[in-house]
Amino acid sequence: MAGGPVVRSFVSVGLAVVAVLASAGVSLPTGSDPPDPLAEFVEQKPAWAACAQELECATVVAPLDYQDPAAGRISLSVSRKKASGVRRGVLVVNPGGPGGSGLGMPAFFANSALGRAYDLIGFDPRGVGGSTALTCRSVPEIATTDSRPPDSEFAKWAAEARAAEEACEQSGGGIRRFVNTANTARDVDVIRAVLGEQKINYLGFSYGTYLGAVYGSLFPQRLDRSVLDSAVHPERLWHGQLKSQAVATRHNVELWAAWVAQGNGAAKLGASPADVLATVEKVAARLAVAPVGGHDRTEFDAAVGVGARFRPLWTDLAAIVSDLDGGADPRRSVELSARMADSARAELRPGVYDAVTCEADWPRDLEGYYEEMRVFRDRYPYGFGVLRAAPTACTFRTFTPPEPMVALRRDGYPVGVVVQAEGDTQTQYESGPAMAARLGDNLITVLDEGKHGIYGTGNACVDAAVDRYLVDGVLPGSSHTCPGDPRPDAARASAGSVESFLDGIDHGVTR
Repeated sequence: MAGGPVVRSFVSVGLAVVAVLASAGVSLPTGSDPPDPLAEFVEQKPAWAACAQELECATVVAPLDYQDPAAGRISLSVSRKKASGVRRGVLVVNPGGPGGSGLGMPAFFANSALGRAYDLIGFDPRGVGGSTALTCRSVPEIATTDSRPPDSEFAKWAAEARAAEEACEQSGGGIRRFVNTANTARDVDVIRAVLGEQKINYLGFSYGTYLGAVYGSLFPQRLDRSVLDSAVHPERLWHGQLKSQAVATRHNVELWAAWVAQGNGAAKLGASPADVLATVEKVAARLAVAPVGGHDRTEFDAAVGVGARFRPLWTDLAAIVSDLDGGADPRRSVELSARMADSARAELRPGVYDAVTCEADWPRDLEGYYEEMRVFRDRYPYGFGVLRAAPTACTFRTFTPPEPMVALRRDGYPVGVVVQAEGDTQTQYESGPAMAARLGDNLITVLDEGKHGIYGTGNACVDAAVDRYLVDGVLPGSSHTCPGDPRPDAARASAGSVESFLDGIDHGVTR
């Protein structure tokens, strides 16, 4: 059934063309195939030219609506870095988002084993960057950013989400309803055809894992090796995925509290995990009344979420809590905590996020959202947990998606690899095993690790396993494990090392 709706729609268009020709008195040879409605797109000859980061770039034209290819066209910006060694094909790389630009991805992997074996292909998905862009107007802030908002603020959060949807409806033009995962996957197949390749290999991160799974479900005969790093949950698209982020963040905080209670972190915050969390809550309550250096409870809650997620920051998070609890001069801790809070905010809203996540149906009952917001405010305050339960623009979706979401399956392409970190908050650990089970792929679990997107960021075990699979075709074990970043020693990390780590988060290197 892979690609069924698309194939049927293409056939319907072809038959309609035949009927029009017949009514005009044009005869066709008996038994001839109807014209290919995608011929003008798949037969393009791209004009490659040098672009940034020592890459080649080209523009490819694709249909706006694959069910009616003649109705309009969009452009796709594509980048390429040719293999520097023995070439085994092309590898399409997507960084995720939804809404992430992928043009620079070939440069990121150019000097790796992948760059020697593959022509590396990046692209800006439809709606993003150098491709035909989907632009939505910004709206004035109605609600106050608060990690623990009172009930009286909930309606303002809903009003802001409604305003965001209305602004996007007014400025999204005719392309918005066609910016979805299925059409982006079809764009990838047009790129494949334009490159003159029978098959592609694929590496996707975060949302890019879902895009890869959809591509394989629609075009199984066109996909060879695939790696899905930090997978979304195939059964939580997309409202449930957001709520799971808050649960995963809380789990990391509890792990950190247990670690501190065992005498780690050089800060005496409590003799048990519950005592440590009580100290965290005491600091949060104090900051709600009397912020320190402009650092309030919301900033602190966000910092706790980020600091607990990344194991190398555990010592410094303990020091921050201790300093703000009155143990020392809090100025350095306030600065580091603010950096962590900024990192938490940076994860909240990329690019065309709303357009893509609105491909799924969201609950419409506001009282149901408010009830969940109360629970998440109290149980999951760290890392903006309440925001994960709040209404979004998709709650007020003003358009009807042009098609149902694609049923994910692997039927006709080789066994792939899913990589998932235990402490990932953006795509929670259980998402990896669920995606691997759905597709029948092998799973690499990264133990005691909070990063999102592991391959290519310095984990030697993951890099070796993925390289051996993508380059040599050798699969890791069905349930392979790799260690994550080690937990810190009890001695406090230096300011320079912490700031370097946070710079990595800010620039997406740590993902």
